[in-house]
Parts: sequence; C-alpha cells; structure tokens
Amino acid sequence: MRTTSYYVRGLLRQLLPYGVANWRRARLLDRATSSQHLIEIDWRAAYYNKLVQSFDAGQAPRIADVSRKRSRYFLDIDEASRGFGPDLRLDYLFGDVTHVPDRPTVVKSRPIAGENANSVLLKLNRLRHFKWSSDPLPFRDKAPAAVWRGTAHNSQRKSLVQTFYTHPQFDIGHTSGQVDDLTPKSRLTHAEQKRYKFFISLEGNDVATNLKWGMASNMLVMSPRLRFETWFMEGLLEPGTHFVLLKDDLSDLEEKVDYFTAHPDDAEHIIGNAHKWIAMFNDPLKERIIATRVLETYFQLSAQL
Repeated sequence: MRTTSYYVRGLLRQLLPYGVANWRRARLLDRATSSQHLIEIDWRAAYYNKLVQSFDAGQAPRIADVSRKRSRYFLDIDEASRGFGPDLRLDYLFGDVTHVPDRPTVVKSRPIAGENANSVLLKLNRLRHFKWSSDPLPFRDKAPAAVWRGTAHNSQRKSLVQTFYTHPQFDIGHTSGQVDDLTPKSRLTHAEQKRYKFFISLEGNDVATNLKWGMASNMLVMSPRLRFETWFMEGLLEPGTHFVLLKDDLSDLEEKVDYFTAHPDDAEHIIGNAHKWIAMFNDPLKERIIATRVLETYFQLSAQL
C-alpha cells in the first residue's frame, strides 16, 4: 500500500458512521465462516489473542478516545476497532513494547518467551513493518557476501560492526553515530542490499523491521535467536526452515556464509519457505477478518459484547 493512499483511506474512514462500520464488521465476520482460510483465521486469531479468562476493562479508554498523536498506530487500531462502536473500552500501548502489560492490552510487539497473554497483538504501524517489494534477482545470481546496514544502538549491532566493518567480503556498517573509531557508512536502498546473497537481520528496540522484507526477497536471511514478535508471528519462525540461525555473538557468521555459498540448494529451500510465510500476510480481506476476530475475543472476555 502506498503512503498517500494509506492516509487518504484512513482519513476517509473517520467520516464513516459507527453504525455503518458495525454493519461492515458483521458482514466481515459472516464471510469468515465460508472462507477457504477459516482454519488459518482461527489459529492466527488465537495466537495473537491468547486470553481465555474474563477480565475487567472498565478503566480502559473508550474506542472513540484512542490517542491520535501517533497517526499510523491510530489509523491501524481505528480500522480494526471502529466497527465495535465508540463506547467499548480498549487498553492499548503504542510504540516498541518489550514488556508484558499488567492487564490485557493491544500492542504492536511482545516478548516471545514466557507468559505473554496480556499482550494482544494487532497489525500496528503496518505501513513501516509490512511493506515489501519483489526481488527479480535469483539467489544464485547475487554476490556471495553478507550485508547489513542500520543504527548500532545495542550491543549486538555494535559487535557486528566492530567485527565485520572491514571484512573484505562483507558489506557491513552502521549508518549514524559512532562505533569506536569507525565512521558511518552510506545507506543502502533495499534494491542495493538485494544484490547480496546473505542478509543479516538483527533486532533493534524490539523486532527487526528488516526481517520481513528480507524474507520476501531472494536473499537468505540470517539472524540470531529472536526475542520479540509482532503480527508477523516471529515466535513461530523456525531456524533452519525460515531463516538461518546465528549464534548470539555472531561468531559463526563466516562459517554459515561459506556453507550456504557452497550449498545453494539448501539456501533456496529456506528462501522458498520464507516466501510461503510472507504469502500469509498478502490478503487484505483475510487480515481484516483476523484483526476483527482478535478484538471480538477481547471484548467478549471483558463482557462488552
């Protein structure tokens, strides 16, 4: 979705009466019952919203009062919640959320490990996180090297830059700030990064934004253990199936690059699985149905429906 059309559609939706939005929600849920994706809709909705016990949302903000200060978050939560009317109450947190709230709350991201049911996932800030393009260059035609660009604002990213900044085969560097005496390297567009066979994905404040578009490309994604997840269900991605697992200290990066350079069939098998995962998120109707189901469960368990 292009940025302009995203905002135009979001603003026009503000003119939609709640009564009409409620009718559209009912139609949407009716369509789910006959959808060929019903099994997927059910298990994904249950994954995003793991709540099973009733709870009190009486102190949560009304849907009509959701903050508009962060426009992308507001527009995304408005699309999913508007059909439930203005007066139902919904706790939410915008931004990079890395903790589990004390009470059931809609978030963009949550920790993978541990009890995380209070973190109810919605597809928030999707214009940034769910935006990818085709990759016309096959894996075998790419340069046999690893690439990474980003801000080195945590220890893992700093370690990557410190270790591989001058590597003769890799193109790795930070784009702002200072890491030791290493100056920032120029930014690379997605197309420029797609010239390389191996794509390093490292989490930042929460998830790695580039994981999704990297998996949509014909590059082989390499990442350490994932700690956070979003609507993309990073917690269900399997090392060796959807991406190549690196040690947390990245000490096996060269070894993994050498192996998959010598075994392109293995690399292409993983890339194919990554593409199948990406395909789950490409149906706008299915995505809206799942989001509606997620909130329906929230409102039912809080005795608002």
